[in-house]
Amino acid sequence: MLDYVIPLCLTMMGVAVLLNVIRLIRGPDMPDRVLALDTLYINALALIVVFGIWLRSDLFFEAALLIAVMGFVGTVAVGKHLLHGEIID
Repeated sequence: MLDYVIPLCLTMMGVAVLLNVIRLIRGPDMPDRVLALDTLYINALALIVVFGIWLRSDLFFEAALLIAVMGFVGTVAVGKHLLHGEIID
């Protein structure tokens, strides 16, 4: 059963990543682009985790954890820059 479901999930998440990239490029203003970037790293994280499940490898989960931490820090930094104009006070 997983032989059919995991490639389907990978395809659907790949389409979601592609749509996020389109929103990132065409976003009408900066908050929309920040939100698209935040959603993009979450979708990439899910894509890596499902790929790790498919290959039965623990290495992908460690990479997903690093991407999650960097994505959170990046989102906080961009949000702070949009509110105050500076990242470091």
